[in-house]
Amino acid sequence: MEREEDYFEDIESALGATSIIDFPAEVQRAIEQVLPCEDPLAKSDFDAVAYINTLFPTEQSLANLDEVVARMEQKILSIDEDIRTVVRNQSRVGKDGKAALADAQKVIEHLFVQVRDIKMKAEQSEAAVQQITRDIKQLDCAKRNLTSAITALNHLHMLAQGVESLRLLIDKRKYGDIVMPLQGVQQVMEHFKDFTDIPQIRDMAAEVQEIHIRLEKQIVSDFHEAFEGPNAKHFTPNRQLAEACLVVSVLDPRVKEGLLHWLSDLQLAEYKHLFHENQDSAWLDNIERRYSWLKKHLMEFEDKFGPMFPPTWEISERISVRFCEVTRVQLSNVMSRRKHEIDVKLLLFAIQRTTAFENLLAKRFVGMTIQKSGNNNPFEQDDQQGLNPFEEDVAAGGELEAIKAKSAANFNGLIGQCFIPYLNVYIDSIDRNLADLMDQFVQELKISAPPVITEGGAGCAILPSCADLFVFYKKCLLQCTQLSNEQPMVDLAKLFQKYLREYAIRILQNGLPKLCTTSSSLSSMTNLTRDLRDLSSAAGIIQNFSMLLKEGDQVTRYTKEEQAKVCSILTTAEYCLDTTQQLEEKLKERVDPRLVAQIKFSAEQDIFHNVISNCIQLLVQDLEIACEPAFTAMSKIQWNSIESVGDQSGYVTAITGHLKSTIPIIRDNFASSRKYFTQFCIKFINSFIPKLIQNICKCRPLSTVGAEQLLLDTHMFKTVLLDLPSLGSAVNRKPPTAFTKIVVKGMTRAEMILKVVMAPCDPPAAFVEQYIKLLPQSDTTEFQKVLDMKGLRRQDQTAMLELFRQNLQKIQDLYQDAPRDEQRDFTVADSKPTLSMVTSPEHESSRIKKLEKLIKKRL
Repeated sequence: MEREEDYFEDIESALGATSIIDFPAEVQRAIEQVLPCEDPLAKSDFDAVAYINTLFPTEQSLANLDEVVARMEQKILSIDEDIRTVVRNQSRVGKDGKAALADAQKVIEHLFVQVRDIKMKAEQSEAAVQQITRDIKQLDCAKRNLTSAITALNHLHMLAQGVESLRLLIDKRKYGDIVMPLQGVQQVMEHFKDFTDIPQIRDMAAEVQEIHIRLEKQIVSDFHEAFEGPNAKHFTPNRQLAEACLVVSVLDPRVKEGLLHWLSDLQLAEYKHLFHENQDSAWLDNIERRYSWLKKHLMEFEDKFGPMFPPTWEISERISVRFCEVTRVQLSNVMSRRKHEIDVKLLLFAIQRTTAFENLLAKRFVGMTIQKSGNNNPFEQDDQQGLNPFEEDVAAGGELEAIKAKSAANFNGLIGQCFIPYLNVYIDSIDRNLADLMDQFVQELKISAPPVITEGGAGCAILPSCADLFVFYKKCLLQCTQLSNEQPMVDLAKLFQKYLREYAIRILQNGLPKLCTTSSSLSSMTNLTRDLRDLSSAAGIIQNFSMLLKEGDQVTRYTKEEQAKVCSILTTAEYCLDTTQQLEEKLKERVDPRLVAQIKFSAEQDIFHNVISNCIQLLVQDLEIACEPAFTAMSKIQWNSIESVGDQSGYVTAITGHLKSTIPIIRDNFASSRKYFTQFCIKFINSFIPKLIQNICKCRPLSTVGAEQLLLDTHMFKTVLLDLPSLGSAVNRKPPTAFTKIVVKGMTRAEMILKVVMAPCDPPAAFVEQYIKLLPQSDTTEFQKVLDMKGLRRQDQTAMLELFRQNLQKIQDLYQDAPRDEQRDFTVADSKPTLSMVTSPEHESSRIKKLEKLIKKRL
């Protein structure tokens, strides 16, 4: 009890020191999870004032104050009693824990004693077992030694008997009875290979070796007697030699190889004599006789001697392989002596017959006896027909196909290797054929009919000569693949490169129609321009401008057929470009891996890229030539004499007419090459817009009304150019984003120049500020042109130029001092001025606002 009272005194002192205990948020959440309670007093955010207000919401409720206080005191007493009970239980738990710990220590001590006793008994048991089994181990060792000795004696006895029986059987030439004892003797000798230092064993091994040598000499002698003896012509296969073959299979493999090599040479003795390099039949034109001889001889040999030899010997295949080796040596010798007589027809004839013969051997035999360090794997010949000759078929292969492919690989080149040093004759022939083919293509291009102008998106056909060229390439590649995949393949690739370049230059580049212009007779144009000074209405300007264009348009440009021809050459160059890439891949697949790096067609691909660029540039120049008279007439108009803004000017109508008549033809002919039509449109606007701005700057002096008319014309041009890819098309496609950005950027600059021209010059500082704002990337030269367009005097221009240089220098200084990211943002923002910059009410006059309304109404 004293301990409990001390405990409560400590609690009371702690409560007196701190009025409330604050737990961390994590501790408070853990307490709420373990002991959930709905009592407001247990909440972490307990508010005493709010709690009292809930107990006494009104003044009348204060009458129950004594009752509430009594209930609280009773609750406090209950909590104190609970705490007291917990404290008592905790003190008892401590005592019980000490008692349990003491009991555990006693149990551990008892367990330790028991483990020690068990260990001692286990050691005693182990010693007793060793004592008991000591004699048994000695007996087991003696038994093993005795068994080994008896086995060795049995083997020795078997060896002695086997050697003795073999001697008797050899003398009687009973080869059928020799096979089993000979195998048994060889197996027994394997058991004694570690005991050759024993004299008896060494003597027995020598006797066995002597038997092997005797058998070898005797069997070889029997075969020589049978095939080369006096009665060799009348010899018929017998059982004795068939059994001798089984004995040879048991002997050292060297014996069988030597016997088979002698037998193969014996069978080919007649062939070597008939087709000796000194004989007329040895030349390439009689090569089929060689292969016919072997076919006939093999049939006779298999009919007569086939059953005598074991199937595993593959005697027919060995004779065939030896035939191929002898033939290769003979052909190499005769070709080296008569190489000046080799022409391409004779060479290809010999190669084709040789390849066919090698394929026949591959089908007949599996090639197990061929010993080669490597082989040239043939590539499959696809018979695919189509425009692109280098697209492959996908073929499925199984186990049988794999075996056939392996056999073909073994026999491939077994004879044909002798032709590889002379393949330069084949390459030279291809060179001559390609040269003739190029001359033929040039003549066909000169006399060919004009290309058909496609309508409705049919696309422009490629030149027929292009397909003919690559079909010829495919045939040459397949032929060379059968011959070699080494240096001749590299030479063939270089030949392909040579004539690809020649085709690109002689057929494509030189086949482009020439673009020429004639000097325009501008006398009538000058007279009409002088008459325009007296005109005041826009209608009169437009009417007379149309007459001006008709009289001054004497420029020679492409006809529709010539436009179609340029498009045809472009699509042909595109086809050549794609097919050349596939040709390069095909050559790299089929050439020896060590030579892949020597095959590169990048230079040829660049040439075809250049042809495509030239075609696009010619089409752009042709369209520019059509627009040139209109631009010339535009600069001759007296723009300061215009008094009112009318409809679009005549030069706009003329240029729009040229675009509408030319763009659909080019688009239809590029139906199969849409990306190049897009490039054409982009290249044209990149050339047209600067030329338009250049001619706008030539329109000087320029009145305000004239500038308004030019701005209206510029908006008309902008509308037409934005719709340029779909001009005259039934299908209205959205132009590419890159194209739209270029048009908007370039035409916006033209509009800005005209709006600056319309801006008032007074005060000069405001005008310069407005100019820099609208044309932030301008320079002094362009500013000078704008001042000339406004018609300012030279003395007034000098002050303006000085003010412009000062403001421009300030902007450049700010740009240099700005961070790199801000410089980039500044450049991008200033390079694309928008219409909102222009329509600022602080810098626009009422005349410009009226003009913008007129433009919107017209559009």
